[in-house]
Amino acid sequence: MKLNCDVGEGFDSDKSLMPFIGQANIACGVHAGDADLMAEAINIAKVNNVTIGAHPSYNDRENFGRLPMSLSAEQIKHLICSQVAALQALAKLQSVDVEYVKPHGALYNQMMQSELVFSAIVEAIACFDAPLKLMILAHPALQDYQQIAKKNGVTLMLEAFADRGYDDAGYLVKRSEKGALLATPEQVEKQVKQLVETSTITTINGKVIKLQVDSICVHGDNPIAVQQIPKLAKLLA
Repeated sequence: MKLNCDVGEGFDSDKSLMPFIGQANIACGVHAGDADLMAEAINIAKVNNVTIGAHPSYNDRENFGRLPMSLSAEQIKHLICSQVAALQALAKLQSVDVEYVKPHGALYNQMMQSELVFSAIVEAIACFDAPLKLMILAHPALQDYQQIAKKNGVTLMLEAFADRGYDDAGYLVKRSEKGALLATPEQVEKQVKQLVETSTITTINGKVIKLQVDSICVHGDNPIAVQQIPKLAKLLA
């Protein structure tokens, strides 16, 4: 089980947190960041032997990519391909590879709610010459998604969240609702410890859900969770 974090979004924490994570989800200059920040994040990841992933988003910088959008499958494919390709080109300048894709914000959430969105993202990833994995939300009912990914030759990585609340269906609580973000360091540490020790999460209503998890995410824009990263890394060691 690895620790992943969103980086390249313009926050000051990238350099300090990178030694403690295994995977860096680098913003592709759309919801946040730019080419220089992408290149800087790539360099910091390279120095720290951190695996690099693309973190593409809806084209909605004003709302940090966190508002749902209604796009066609073709538009979603164009969105993914253009952003991943940009990060790949910058990574190539530093002789490193982009190994996976993790959609950001509303695009990630809609991917988990809609097979149409998920299929479009998978098909876009499958077009690249170098194999790219896709990071999605660990959930008890992923059989259909696994079949779609397998059909397109895309490997899935399943992640849980250190700093987000879960509803009783096993999805993330919407950010507009109470309990969406864990409010204290103790809550964050408790959730990660539970994931590591029992492969379960407890929902905001007290329901315990079993999850298969490959990676645990900490949001780079959540100062409470970011401060806990060194401690969380020890829990995963």
